[in-house]
Amino acid sequence: MMKFLMMMVFMMPLCFMNFWLFQSLFFILFFLCLMNLSYGFEFMNISYSMSWDLLSFTLVLLSFWVCSLMVLASEKIYKIKNYYNVFLLVMLLLMISLYIAFSSMNLFLFYLFFEISLIPTLILIVGWGYQPERIEAGIYLLFYTLLASLPMMLMIFYYYKNYYTLDFYFMNFQLENIYMFILFNLVFLIKVPMYMLHLWLPKAHVEAPVSGSMILAGIMLKLGGYGMMRLMYLFMKIYNNYNIYLIMISMLGGVIVSLICIRQVDIKSLIAYSSVAHMGFVLSGIMTFSLWGLWGSLVMMLAHGLCSSGLFCLANIIYERSNTRSLYLNKGMMNLMPSLSLWWFLFCSSNMAAPPSLNLLGEMMLINSLVSFSKNLMLFIFFISFFSAVYSLYLFSFSQHGIFSKNLKFMYMIYFREYLLLFLHWIPLNLLILKLDFFVIWI
Repeated sequence: MMKFLMMMVFMMPLCFMNFWLFQSLFFILFFLCLMNLSYGFEFMNISYSMSWDLLSFTLVLLSFWVCSLMVLASEKIYKIKNYYNVFLLVMLLLMISLYIAFSSMNLFLFYLFFEISLIPTLILIVGWGYQPERIEAGIYLLFYTLLASLPMMLMIFYYYKNYYTLDFYFMNFQLENIYMFILFNLVFLIKVPMYMLHLWLPKAHVEAPVSGSMILAGIMLKLGGYGMMRLMYLFMKIYNNYNIYLIMISMLGGVIVSLICIRQVDIKSLIAYSSVAHMGFVLSGIMTFSLWGLWGSLVMMLAHGLCSSGLFCLANIIYERSNTRSLYLNKGMMNLMPSLSLWWFLFCSSNMAAPPSLNLLGEMMLINSLVSFSKNLMLFIFFISFFSAVYSLYLFSFSQHGIFSKNLKFMYMIYFREYLLLFLHWIPLNLLILKLDFFVIWI
Protein backbone atom coordinates (compact mmCIF):
# COMPACT_ATOMS: atom_id res chain seq x y z
CA MET A 1 0.00 0.00 0.00
CA MET A 2 2.75 2.42 0.96
CA LYS A 3 4.71 1.77 -2.25
CA PHE A 4 2.05 3.54 -4.35
CA LEU A 5 1.88 6.43 -1.92
CA MET A 6 5.66 6.83 -1.88
CA MET A 7 5.80 6.64 -5.68
CA MET A 8 3.32 9.52 -5.90
CA VAL A 9 5.23 11.56 -3.31
CA PHE A 10 8.48 11.10 -5.25
CA MET A 11 6.72 12.11 -8.49
CA MET A 12 6.41 15.68 -7.13
CA PRO A 13 9.76 16.91 -8.60
CA LEU A 14 8.65 15.54 -12.00
CA CYS A 15 5.86 18.14 -12.04
CA PHE A 16 8.56 20.73 -12.76
CA MET A 17 10.41 18.66 -15.38
CA ASN A 18 8.53 16.85 -18.14
CA PHE A 19 4.77 16.99 -18.78
CA TRP A 20 4.52 13.74 -20.81
CA LEU A 21 6.89 11.72 -18.60
CA PHE A 22 4.64 12.62 -15.65
CA GLN A 23 1.62 11.42 -17.64
CA SER A 24 3.32 8.12 -18.60
CA LEU A 25 4.22 7.44 -14.97
CA PHE A 26 0.56 7.83 -14.02
CA PHE A 27 -0.34 5.05 -16.48
CA ILE A 28 2.48 2.87 -15.09
CA LEU A 29 1.08 3.51 -11.59
CA PHE A 30 -2.32 2.26 -12.78
CA PHE A 31 -0.90 -1.00 -14.18
CA LEU A 32 1.20 -1.60 -11.05
CA CYS A 33 -1.97 -1.13 -9.01
CA LEU A 34 -3.83 -3.57 -11.27
CA MET A 35 -1.30 -6.29 -10.41
CA ASN A 36 -2.33 -6.06 -6.73
CA LEU A 37 -5.79 -7.41 -7.47
CA SER A 38 -8.02 -7.46 -4.38
CA TYR A 39 -10.90 -9.86 -4.78
CA GLY A 40 -13.54 -10.11 -2.09
CA PHE A 41 -14.98 -8.47 1.01
CA GLU A 42 -11.95 -8.95 3.24
CA PHE A 43 -9.26 -6.29 3.62
CA MET A 44 -6.01 -7.33 1.92
CA ASN A 45 -2.44 -5.92 1.75
CA ILE A 46 -2.84 -4.24 5.15
CA SER A 47 -0.15 -1.62 5.77
CA TYR A 48 -0.13 1.48 8.03
CA SER A 49 -3.93 1.49 8.58
CA MET A 50 -4.48 1.35 4.84
CA SER A 51 -5.89 -1.60 2.94
CA TRP A 52 -8.09 -2.62 0.00
CA ASP A 53 -11.11 -4.75 -0.48
CA LEU A 54 -12.95 -5.04 -3.80
CA LEU A 55 -14.95 -1.85 -3.18
CA SER A 56 -11.96 0.39 -2.48
CA PHE A 57 -9.70 -1.39 -4.99
CA THR A 58 -12.00 -0.70 -7.96
CA LEU A 59 -12.39 2.97 -6.98
CA VAL A 60 -8.61 3.41 -6.51
CA LEU A 61 -8.12 1.90 -9.99
CA LEU A 62 -10.72 4.29 -11.41
CA SER A 63 -8.95 7.22 -9.70
CA PHE A 64 -5.58 6.34 -11.25
CA TRP A 65 -7.15 5.84 -14.69
CA VAL A 66 -9.17 9.07 -14.71
CA CYS A 67 -6.24 11.12 -13.32
CA SER A 68 -3.90 9.83 -16.04
CA LEU A 69 -6.52 10.73 -18.67
CA MET A 70 -6.93 14.17 -17.07
CA VAL A 71 -3.30 14.96 -17.91
CA LEU A 72 -3.81 13.66 -21.44
CA ALA A 73 -6.86 15.93 -21.87
CA SER A 74 -5.07 19.05 -20.57
CA GLU A 75 -2.44 19.54 -23.28
CA LYS A 76 -3.74 23.07 -23.91
CA ILE A 77 -2.50 24.16 -20.44
CA TYR A 78 0.95 22.82 -21.38
CA LYS A 79 0.92 24.41 -24.85
CA ILE A 80 0.10 27.93 -23.72
CA LYS A 81 2.36 27.55 -20.65
CA ASN A 82 -0.46 28.38 -18.25
CA TYR A 83 1.35 27.39 -15.01
CA TYR A 84 1.26 23.75 -16.11
CA ASN A 85 3.85 22.77 -13.45
CA VAL A 86 1.53 23.98 -10.69
CA PHE A 87 -1.38 22.25 -12.45
CA LEU A 88 0.47 18.89 -12.36
CA LEU A 89 1.36 19.40 -8.69
CA VAL A 90 -2.27 20.17 -7.77
CA MET A 91 -3.37 17.05 -9.67
CA LEU A 92 -0.82 14.89 -7.88
CA LEU A 93 -1.94 16.20 -4.47
CA LEU A 94 -5.54 15.48 -5.46
CA MET A 95 -4.60 11.92 -6.45
CA ILE A 96 -2.73 11.35 -3.18
CA SER A 97 -5.72 12.56 -1.13
CA LEU A 98 -8.15 10.34 -3.12
CA TYR A 99 -5.84 7.33 -2.82
CA ILE A 100 -5.61 7.65 0.97
CA ALA A 101 -9.36 8.35 1.30
CA PHE A 102 -10.30 5.19 -0.63
CA SER A 103 -7.57 3.01 0.96
CA SER A 104 -7.99 4.07 4.58
CA MET A 105 -9.26 1.56 7.15
CA ASN A 106 -9.83 4.31 9.73
CA LEU A 107 -12.93 6.51 9.66
CA PHE A 108 -11.16 9.68 10.81
CA LEU A 109 -8.36 9.24 8.26
CA PHE A 110 -11.02 8.73 5.56
CA TYR A 111 -12.86 11.88 6.72
CA LEU A 112 -9.65 13.93 6.80
CA PHE A 113 -8.57 13.09 3.25
CA PHE A 114 -12.18 13.23 2.01
CA GLU A 115 -12.12 16.91 3.03
CA ILE A 116 -8.54 17.54 1.85
CA SER A 117 -9.48 16.40 -1.68
CA LEU A 118 -11.81 19.41 -1.83
CA ILE A 119 -8.91 21.92 -1.78
CA PRO A 120 -7.06 20.79 -4.97
CA THR A 121 -10.44 20.56 -6.76
CA LEU A 122 -11.22 24.14 -5.72
CA ILE A 123 -7.78 25.29 -6.94
CA LEU A 124 -8.40 23.53 -10.30
CA ILE A 125 -11.75 25.29 -10.78
CA VAL A 126 -10.64 28.76 -9.63
CA GLY A 127 -7.17 28.60 -11.19
CA TRP A 128 -7.86 27.11 -14.62
CA GLY A 129 -11.61 27.67 -15.10
CA TYR A 130 -12.93 29.54 -18.12
CA GLN A 131 -15.37 32.24 -16.95
CA PRO A 132 -15.37 34.82 -14.11
CA GLU A 133 -18.28 32.88 -12.55
CA ARG A 134 -15.78 30.18 -11.52
CA ILE A 135 -15.29 32.05 -8.20
CA GLU A 136 -18.99 31.66 -7.41
CA ALA A 137 -18.88 27.98 -8.47
CA GLY A 138 -15.88 27.40 -6.19
CA ILE A 139 -17.68 29.02 -3.24
CA TYR A 140 -20.76 26.82 -3.89
CA LEU A 141 -18.57 23.71 -3.94
CA LEU A 142 -16.67 24.74 -0.79
CA PHE A 143 -19.58 25.81 1.39
CA TYR A 144 -21.98 23.01 0.46
CA THR A 145 -19.37 20.49 1.62
CA LEU A 146 -18.12 22.48 4.64
CA LEU A 147 -21.65 23.02 5.91
CA ALA A 148 -22.14 19.28 6.44
CA SER A 149 -18.57 18.26 7.31
CA LEU A 150 -18.48 19.76 10.83
CA PRO A 151 -21.54 17.75 12.03
CA MET A 152 -19.90 14.59 10.68
CA MET A 153 -16.67 15.33 12.55
CA LEU A 154 -18.62 15.80 15.80
CA MET A 155 -20.36 12.45 15.20
CA ILE A 156 -16.99 10.74 14.60
CA PHE A 157 -15.75 12.08 17.97
CA TYR A 158 -19.03 11.00 19.63
CA TYR A 159 -18.71 7.49 18.20
CA TYR A 160 -15.09 7.16 19.36
CA LYS A 161 -15.98 8.42 22.86
CA ASN A 162 -18.69 5.76 23.22
CA TYR A 163 -17.31 2.75 21.33
CA TYR A 164 -13.50 3.30 21.47
CA THR A 165 -12.79 2.47 17.82
CA LEU A 166 -12.84 4.14 14.43
CA ASP A 167 -11.53 1.17 12.39
CA PHE A 168 -14.06 0.05 9.78
CA TYR A 169 -13.36 -3.58 10.66
CA PHE A 170 -14.50 -3.12 14.28
CA MET A 171 -17.31 -0.59 13.74
CA ASN A 172 -20.18 -3.01 14.37
CA PHE A 173 -22.15 -1.04 17.00
CA GLN A 174 -25.43 0.10 15.52
CA LEU A 175 -26.75 3.63 16.00
CA GLU A 176 -30.52 3.93 16.26
CA ASN A 177 -30.96 7.70 16.35
CA ILE A 178 -32.26 9.38 13.16
CA TYR A 179 -30.39 12.61 13.98
CA MET A 180 -27.12 10.69 14.15
CA PHE A 181 -27.91 9.18 10.77
CA ILE A 182 -28.53 12.62 9.24
CA LEU A 183 -25.39 14.16 10.79
CA PHE A 184 -23.22 11.24 9.70
CA ASN A 185 -24.54 10.98 6.15
CA LEU A 186 -25.44 14.55 5.14
CA VAL A 187 -21.93 15.21 3.80
CA PHE A 188 -22.16 12.04 1.67
CA LEU A 189 -25.64 12.95 0.40
CA ILE A 190 -24.29 16.35 -0.70
CA LYS A 191 -21.33 14.70 -2.40
CA VAL A 192 -23.38 12.03 -4.26
CA PRO A 193 -25.34 14.48 -4.86
CA MET A 194 -28.89 13.77 -3.74
CA TYR A 195 -31.66 15.79 -5.39
CA MET A 196 -32.23 19.11 -3.55
CA LEU A 197 -28.59 19.07 -2.36
CA HIS A 198 -27.24 19.03 -5.93
CA LEU A 199 -27.17 22.73 -6.86
CA TRP A 200 -23.38 23.03 -6.48
CA LEU A 201 -22.69 20.34 -9.08
CA PRO A 202 -23.89 21.93 -12.38
CA LYS A 203 -22.20 25.23 -11.42
CA ALA A 204 -18.89 23.54 -10.57
CA HIS A 205 -18.98 21.43 -13.75
CA VAL A 206 -19.76 24.28 -16.12
CA GLU A 207 -17.06 26.59 -14.75
CA ALA A 208 -14.36 23.92 -14.29
CA PRO A 209 -11.65 23.19 -16.90
CA VAL A 210 -11.89 19.81 -18.62
CA SER A 211 -9.65 18.21 -15.97
CA GLY A 212 -11.85 19.61 -13.19
CA SER A 213 -15.02 18.27 -14.83
CA MET A 214 -13.39 14.86 -15.34
CA ILE A 215 -12.29 14.52 -11.71
CA LEU A 216 -15.64 15.81 -10.38
CA ALA A 217 -17.71 13.43 -12.53
CA GLY A 218 -15.25 10.54 -12.47
CA ILE A 219 -14.13 10.41 -8.84
CA MET A 220 -15.47 13.11 -6.48
CA LEU A 221 -19.11 12.01 -6.76
CA LYS A 222 -18.03 8.44 -5.96
CA LEU A 223 -16.63 9.51 -2.57
CA GLY A 224 -20.21 10.04 -1.36
CA GLY A 225 -21.40 6.60 -2.47
CA TYR A 226 -18.25 4.95 -1.08
CA GLY A 227 -18.73 6.64 2.31
CA MET A 228 -22.36 5.51 2.56
CA MET A 229 -21.42 1.93 1.64
CA ARG A 230 -18.65 1.88 4.26
CA LEU A 231 -20.92 3.15 7.07
CA MET A 232 -23.93 1.08 6.02
CA TYR A 233 -23.68 -1.35 8.92
CA LEU A 234 -23.98 1.41 11.57
CA PHE A 235 -27.51 2.29 10.50
CA MET A 236 -29.14 -1.06 9.72
CA LYS A 237 -32.13 -0.46 11.99
CA ILE A 238 -32.64 3.12 10.80
CA TYR A 239 -32.50 2.08 7.13
CA ASN A 240 -35.48 -0.22 7.65
CA ASN A 241 -37.61 2.73 8.81
CA TYR A 242 -36.39 5.70 6.82
CA ASN A 243 -34.70 4.50 3.62
CA ILE A 244 -37.96 4.70 1.65
CA TYR A 245 -37.92 8.51 2.01
CA LEU A 246 -34.41 8.81 0.56
CA ILE A 247 -35.28 6.41 -2.25
CA MET A 248 -38.43 8.40 -3.12
CA ILE A 249 -36.54 11.72 -3.13
CA SER A 250 -33.80 10.24 -5.35
CA MET A 251 -36.23 8.59 -7.78
CA LEU A 252 -38.53 11.60 -8.07
CA GLY A 253 -35.47 13.87 -8.31
CA GLY A 254 -34.08 11.64 -11.08
CA VAL A 255 -37.25 12.17 -13.14
CA ILE A 256 -37.25 15.95 -12.54
CA VAL A 257 -33.53 16.31 -13.33
CA SER A 258 -34.01 14.26 -16.52
CA LEU A 259 -36.68 16.76 -17.60
CA ILE A 260 -34.28 19.62 -16.77
CA CYS A 261 -31.65 17.93 -18.99
CA ILE A 262 -33.98 18.01 -21.99
CA ARG A 263 -34.23 21.82 -21.87
CA GLN A 264 -30.51 22.56 -21.44
CA VAL A 265 -28.71 24.48 -24.17
CA ASP A 266 -25.24 24.33 -22.59
CA ILE A 267 -23.53 21.01 -23.45
CA LYS A 268 -21.55 20.77 -20.19
CA SER A 269 -24.61 21.70 -18.14
CA LEU A 270 -26.62 18.92 -19.80
CA ILE A 271 -23.92 16.32 -19.03
CA ALA A 272 -23.66 17.63 -15.43
CA TYR A 273 -27.42 17.29 -14.82
CA SER A 274 -27.37 13.79 -16.32
CA SER A 275 -24.77 12.94 -13.63
CA VAL A 276 -27.27 13.98 -10.95
CA ALA A 277 -29.89 11.64 -12.45
CA HIS A 278 -27.47 8.69 -12.65
CA MET A 279 -26.08 9.20 -9.15
CA GLY A 280 -29.65 9.42 -7.81
CA PHE A 281 -30.10 5.91 -9.18
CA VAL A 282 -26.89 4.84 -7.38
CA LEU A 283 -28.07 6.35 -4.07
CA SER A 284 -31.42 4.52 -4.39
CA GLY A 285 -29.58 1.25 -4.97
CA ILE A 286 -27.46 1.73 -1.83
CA MET A 287 -30.59 2.60 0.18
CA THR A 288 -32.35 -0.68 -0.74
CA PHE A 289 -29.76 -2.31 1.55
CA SER A 290 -29.51 -5.41 -0.63
CA LEU A 291 -26.55 -7.14 -2.22
CA TRP A 292 -27.93 -6.51 -5.72
CA GLY A 293 -28.26 -2.83 -4.86
CA LEU A 294 -24.75 -2.62 -3.40
CA TRP A 295 -23.00 -4.22 -6.38
CA GLY A 296 -25.28 -2.46 -8.87
CA SER A 297 -24.31 0.87 -7.30
CA LEU A 298 -20.59 0.02 -7.52
CA VAL A 299 -20.87 -1.02 -11.20
CA MET A 300 -22.93 2.09 -11.98
CA MET A 301 -20.34 4.32 -10.25
CA LEU A 302 -17.54 2.81 -12.35
CA ALA A 303 -19.58 3.09 -15.56
CA HIS A 304 -20.64 6.66 -14.84
CA GLY A 305 -17.06 7.65 -13.96
CA LEU A 306 -15.83 6.58 -17.40
CA CYS A 307 -18.86 7.59 -19.50
CA SER A 308 -19.43 11.05 -18.00
CA SER A 309 -15.69 11.81 -18.09
CA GLY A 310 -15.61 10.85 -21.80
CA LEU A 311 -18.59 13.09 -22.58
CA PHE A 312 -16.86 16.03 -20.88
CA CYS A 313 -13.78 15.35 -23.03
CA LEU A 314 -15.95 15.45 -26.17
CA ALA A 315 -17.57 18.71 -25.02
CA ASN A 316 -14.10 20.18 -24.42
CA ILE A 317 -12.82 19.11 -27.87
CA ILE A 318 -15.66 21.11 -29.46
CA TYR A 319 -15.27 24.03 -27.01
CA GLU A 320 -11.56 24.43 -27.81
CA ARG A 321 -12.42 24.86 -31.49
CA SER A 322 -15.65 26.88 -31.41
CA ASN A 323 -15.17 28.78 -28.09
CA THR A 324 -18.80 28.17 -27.20
CA ARG A 325 -20.70 25.40 -25.40
CA SER A 326 -24.11 26.35 -26.76
CA LEU A 327 -26.06 23.64 -28.60
CA TYR A 328 -27.59 26.37 -30.81
CA LEU A 329 -24.16 27.35 -32.15
CA ASN A 330 -22.50 23.91 -32.16
CA LYS A 331 -24.83 22.40 -34.75
CA GLY A 332 -24.02 20.28 -37.77
CA MET A 333 -20.76 18.92 -36.36
CA MET A 334 -21.16 15.86 -38.57
CA ASN A 335 -20.35 18.07 -41.57
CA LEU A 336 -17.32 19.68 -39.96
CA MET A 337 -15.84 16.82 -37.94
CA PRO A 338 -17.41 13.58 -39.20
CA SER A 339 -14.85 11.32 -37.50
CA LEU A 340 -15.87 12.72 -34.10
CA SER A 341 -19.55 11.90 -34.69
CA LEU A 342 -18.87 8.21 -34.14
CA TRP A 343 -17.41 8.99 -30.70
CA TRP A 344 -20.39 11.20 -29.84
CA PHE A 345 -22.71 8.35 -30.78
CA LEU A 346 -20.72 5.75 -28.80
CA PHE A 347 -20.66 7.83 -25.60
CA CYS A 348 -24.27 9.01 -25.89
CA SER A 349 -25.40 5.39 -26.39
CA SER A 350 -23.37 4.31 -23.33
CA ASN A 351 -24.95 7.18 -21.36
CA MET A 352 -28.41 5.79 -22.10
CA ALA A 353 -27.27 2.27 -20.99
CA ALA A 354 -27.21 0.64 -24.41
CA PRO A 355 -25.39 -2.71 -24.67
CA PRO A 356 -22.56 -3.65 -24.31
CA SER A 357 -21.69 -0.80 -21.91
CA LEU A 358 -21.11 -1.25 -18.19
CA ASN A 359 -24.01 1.20 -17.63
CA LEU A 360 -26.38 -1.53 -18.84
CA LEU A 361 -25.12 -4.05 -16.27
CA GLY A 362 -25.34 -1.41 -13.52
CA GLU A 363 -28.89 -0.41 -14.44
CA MET A 364 -30.05 -4.04 -14.65
CA MET A 365 -28.72 -4.77 -11.17
CA LEU A 366 -30.18 -1.55 -9.75
CA ILE A 367 -33.59 -2.15 -11.36
CA ASN A 368 -33.54 -5.66 -9.86
CA SER A 369 -32.84 -4.33 -6.36
CA LEU A 370 -35.35 -1.45 -6.55
CA VAL A 371 -38.24 -3.56 -7.90
CA SER A 372 -37.52 -6.19 -5.22
CA PHE A 373 -37.69 -3.39 -2.64
CA SER A 374 -41.01 -1.99 -3.86
CA LYS A 375 -43.03 -2.62 -7.02
CA ASN A 376 -44.31 0.99 -6.84
CA LEU A 377 -40.85 2.21 -7.95
CA MET A 378 -41.33 0.64 -11.40
CA LEU A 379 -43.00 3.80 -12.72
CA PHE A 380 -40.08 6.01 -11.64
CA ILE A 381 -37.55 3.53 -13.08
CA PHE A 382 -39.43 3.55 -16.40
CA PHE A 383 -39.39 7.35 -16.62
CA ILE A 384 -35.71 7.68 -15.61
CA SER A 385 -34.62 5.04 -18.15
CA PHE A 386 -36.82 6.52 -20.89
CA PHE A 387 -35.71 10.12 -20.30
CA SER A 388 -32.03 9.12 -20.13
CA ALA A 389 -32.44 7.85 -23.71
CA VAL A 390 -34.28 11.07 -24.63
CA TYR A 391 -31.65 13.52 -23.39
CA SER A 392 -28.77 11.40 -24.72
CA LEU A 393 -30.33 11.37 -28.20
CA TYR A 394 -31.15 15.07 -27.85
CA LEU A 395 -27.49 15.82 -27.13
CA PHE A 396 -26.32 13.70 -30.07
CA SER A 397 -28.85 14.87 -32.66
CA PHE A 398 -28.67 18.59 -31.80
CA SER A 399 -24.87 18.68 -31.83
CA GLN A 400 -24.31 16.50 -34.91
CA HIS A 401 -27.20 17.34 -37.25
CA GLY A 402 -28.51 20.58 -38.67
CA ILE A 403 -26.91 23.50 -40.48
CA PHE A 404 -23.60 24.54 -38.98
CA SER A 405 -22.85 28.14 -38.04
CA LYS A 406 -20.86 30.21 -40.57
CA ASN A 407 -18.37 31.10 -37.83
CA LEU A 408 -17.39 27.44 -37.45
CA LYS A 409 -16.20 26.88 -41.04
CA PHE A 410 -12.52 27.00 -40.14
CA MET A 411 -12.48 24.37 -37.40
CA TYR A 412 -9.22 22.43 -37.43
CA MET A 413 -8.78 18.66 -37.41
CA ILE A 414 -8.89 16.35 -34.41
CA TYR A 415 -5.49 15.37 -33.01
CA PHE A 416 -4.32 11.79 -32.50
CA ARG A 417 -4.05 12.56 -28.75
CA GLU A 418 -7.78 13.32 -28.60
CA TYR A 419 -8.73 10.08 -30.36
CA LEU A 420 -6.51 8.19 -27.91
CA LEU A 421 -8.17 9.99 -24.98
CA LEU A 422 -11.66 8.98 -26.14
CA PHE A 423 -10.54 5.42 -26.96
CA LEU A 424 -9.09 4.98 -23.45
CA HIS A 425 -12.43 6.07 -21.95
CA TRP A 426 -14.59 3.87 -24.17
CA ILE A 427 -12.62 0.59 -24.16
CA PRO A 428 -12.80 -0.13 -20.38
CA LEU A 429 -16.40 1.13 -20.31
CA ASN A 430 -17.49 -1.46 -22.90
CA LEU A 431 -15.05 -4.34 -22.37
CA LEU A 432 -15.47 -4.60 -18.57
CA ILE A 433 -18.86 -6.21 -19.29
CA LEU A 434 -16.84 -9.33 -20.24
CA LYS A 435 -15.71 -9.58 -16.59
CA LEU A 436 -19.11 -9.23 -14.97
CA ASP A 437 -18.42 -12.37 -12.91
CA PHE A 438 -16.03 -10.08 -11.03
CA PHE A 439 -19.07 -8.25 -9.62
CA VAL A 440 -21.84 -10.88 -9.74
CA ILE A 441 -19.94 -13.80 -8.15
CA TRP A 442 -20.87 -12.63 -4.64
CA ILE A 443 -24.60 -12.33 -5.30
